[in-house]
Amino acid sequence: METLANLFEANKKWAQEITKKQPNFFKELSKQQTPKYLWIGCSDSRVPANEIVNLPPGGIFVHRNIANLVVHTDLNCLSVIQYAVEVLNVQHIIVCGHYGCGGIKAAMENKPHGLIDNWLRHIKDIYRIHKTELDALEDEEERFRLLCEKNVIEQVTNVCETTIVQKAWKAGKKLSVHGWMYGIEDGILKDMGVCTTN
Repeated sequence: METLANLFEANKKWAQEITKKQPNFFKELSKQQTPKYLWIGCSDSRVPANEIVNLPPGGIFVHRNIANLVVHTDLNCLSVIQYAVEVLNVQHIIVCGHYGCGGIKAAMENKPHGLIDNWLRHIKDIYRIHKTELDALEDEEERFRLLCEKNVIEQVTNVCETTIVQKAWKAGKKLSVHGWMYGIEDGILKDMGVCTTN
């Protein structure tokens, strides 16, 4: 059995480097978790939440899945949102999609992909809603990028419509929901202009 010793060595080196710079870092980190942000992003390995916004461990609470979807029957995602809002008292929920998303690309293809097609159905529904606008674009890449953006906007709406966020807003909690896009090709974030508060 492969033990992945290289990853354990990399971990030791990482921990030693941090401890050298900040001797009490892990001691302080272990005391509590108080992030201001919940990040709902894609599982894509090229989109590391903490690094993108230059926050250290403990600075951002993260939930990731294929194509950064917020589905009202996904108890995993809903549990993360509830914990973030009700226990951690985050002030911002960020839905961050990215250009070049494989999940979005697969949803645009007219061929079966197996089990994931059930998940991708949510993206196909977004395409159907915006079909006229998307189909008006002749360039396939432009259409792909626009669907990535439309997906983020729809997921922001989905977050806002959860019973968790609605309850928080009714209680007067300070909570904002944001929609962002990340450019893998340049590392830059783009605000989609759909920030929603109570």
